[in-house]
Amino acid sequence: MVSKAVAGQIRDRMKAEGLRITPQRFAVYNSLLSRTDHPTVDQILDTINEEIPIASKASVYSALNILREVGLVREVLLEAGVTRYDANVSSHHHFVCQGCGAIADIPWDALSDRLDLSKIPASLHATSYEVTVKGFCGDCRQNP
Repeated sequence: MVSKAVAGQIRDRMKAEGLRITPQRFAVYNSLLSRTDHPTVDQILDTINEEIPIASKASVYSALNILREVGLVREVLLEAGVTRYDANVSSHHHFVCQGCGAIADIPWDALSDRLDLSKIPASLHATSYEVTVKGFCGDCRQNP
């Protein structure tokens, strides 16, 4: 259950972007704001329908597309064929555990100073980038 203060903040953010607040949009955005695991559509759907079934897969996709279009959510492509979603729209990188699949954010400045974009071929013009670091989380490293 979301507190009244958090619910108000979510409504304010959505209104500021000119969005009509539907129960499905609210539930999808609230779910993403309360998670750091970069869930898939199915994971979001399962979470928001746990208490009261209010959404279909189509309504979750629709809500995500609208939230993405206004910049409140972004798609994260970390593995082939799987789209994940993140309410952290600030610039950051990702760490993916090769053991358990856990995903963690890496602060932007942890890597950005070390990348040399001048080595990209002149025919290519980079507008943005994101780094995915793969390895093993502390739990998987301790228990191989």
